[in-house]
Amino acid sequence: MNFEELSAFAGRNPVYSLALVGLTAAIIGNELSRFFRSYKSLRPAEVTALINRDNALVVDLRPTADYQKGHIAGSKNVLMAQFDPESKQLAPAKALPIVLVCQSGNTVVGAAKRLKQAGFERVHILDGGIAAWQQAELPLVKGKH
Repeated sequence: MNFEELSAFAGRNPVYSLALVGLTAAIIGNELSRFFRSYKSLRPAEVTALINRDNALVVDLRPTADYQKGHIAGSKNVLMAQFDPESKQLAPAKALPIVLVCQSGNTVVGAAKRLKQAGFERVHILDGGIAAWQQAELPLVKGKH
């Protein structure tokens, strides 16, 4: 396909052409935003290494019932509605790496930004959330702790 054919197609199909341009811009924007955000997204194996190597604090932001059905060992359950970087659970951990966890990896973005604004320097999120952790066949523990 040459430029003339592509131009003719775009002229005959303006809706498809605009959709392609819009999707391309959205993908590029999303990828660029990864470079400029202040927290780091980690895969499950990287989270495991961070926990073992640097004693990272894992904060699970899912509802209590979901947390009790299965969570990462040693994680703390903090509800999003009660999430406060200055709380007694989080404030002492400013020097530690913190990994935020939710079900799919979307809810944690706002919490990560709040931690960075509060002065936490080593903020991470579990890319894909607990769903990615389970897909990687890593263990979860049940109950309150």
